[in-house]
Amino acid sequence: MVDFRTIRIADLGRVVTGKTPPSAQPELFGDAHPFLTPTDIDGFARHIEPNRFLSAAGRDYQHRLMLPSRAVCVVCIGATIGKVCMTDRPSFTNQQINSVVVNEAEHDPFFVYHLLTTLRDELKSNAGGAATPIINKTAFSEIAISVPPLPVQQRIAGILSAYDELIENSQRRIKILESMAHALYREWFVHFRFPGHENHPRVTSPLGEIPLGWGVKTVKDILARRAAGSVYRDSDVKPEGDIPVIDQSTKEILGFHDNAPDHNASSALPMAIFGDHTCKMQLLIEPFSVGPNVVPFLANQEMPTAYVFYAVNSLVHTQEYKRHWIPLTAKEVVVADRVTAQRFASLIQPMLVTQETHRKAIRNIRRTRDLLLSRLLSGQIEVEAA
Repeated sequence: MVDFRTIRIADLGRVVTGKTPPSAQPELFGDAHPFLTPTDIDGFARHIEPNRFLSAAGRDYQHRLMLPSRAVCVVCIGATIGKVCMTDRPSFTNQQINSVVVNEAEHDPFFVYHLLTTLRDELKSNAGGAATPIINKTAFSEIAISVPPLPVQQRIAGILSAYDELIENSQRRIKILESMAHALYREWFVHFRFPGHENHPRVTSPLGEIPLGWGVKTVKDILARRAAGSVYRDSDVKPEGDIPVIDQSTKEILGFHDNAPDHNASSALPMAIFGDHTCKMQLLIEPFSVGPNVVPFLANQEMPTAYVFYAVNSLVHTQEYKRHWIPLTAKEVVVADRVTAQRFASLIQPMLVTQETHRKAIRNIRRTRDLLLSRLLSGQIEVEAA
């Protein structure tokens, strides 16, 4: 048996609490360095791409808080306490994230990443605050953990990293397919270079010249909103069920329900999902169930939801519309004729199916990896045997 020793999180390396630059100094934001917030971290991907970045001036403004590559970042506020990611380049976070800059002479950063993903329940139990749970830097630093010797950490990290690389490979393929679909939408419905456009006359509209037979409508005109998800208990989410439950903060699947109708499941395919809090969107092509603050939408006027999804998604900006649906639904968008919209939906349908295949593969790999991690840490499986 491997000898584990008990230490504190602080003993893993340097703990850093992030900070948001003053909004009164917009020049501190730019595109030079990732600026991570809890909304960006989905709790599943090891590396993430945030919505915001700091400029070189922002880096200089809070250079003492800059995280190097391979720092481990942990969300320490709200219902999503315990979500973890790892930096892949010099980065910054806001004050709701505590990060560990791992002392690599004594600990493996990839092992630390996986170890901290197992602490969500303990982090929640150590969080203070009545309305919004929060765990401060001191409490976070003092949490006890058990670690094996460095060579064993490296062996475990090597085993689990193989699974992470499979996951990241599938995630890259999903992003490529998403980019292809967005590019096709822009070509047809923004630049109006759809098949046969050369001989298609244009007319004036409130949004400029558009193809004849197309129109200008508001988001509210083209979407039908359904009831948001209900509050569920952790015990409601069963990994052995059949219907996936979508979480508003991550756009990811939390678990699976056996009894879908109690949780607003839908059999309509496809359907768009919006998160009221994060204003994120995802197009789903199989039955699903929604958690709190997740709002399902279907297309109005017999337009294909796949087309409407891309039309509306092009208008959504997280920072602008967070918690503000009325400005979004009042936005105007050029709407194509039904034949062209249906043709677009048919072309991207194989892309959507392939994306869903990759998402299923990712879920299966995660389950296997997490099960292996728990057994390696508990000693149920010897590291040499794994």
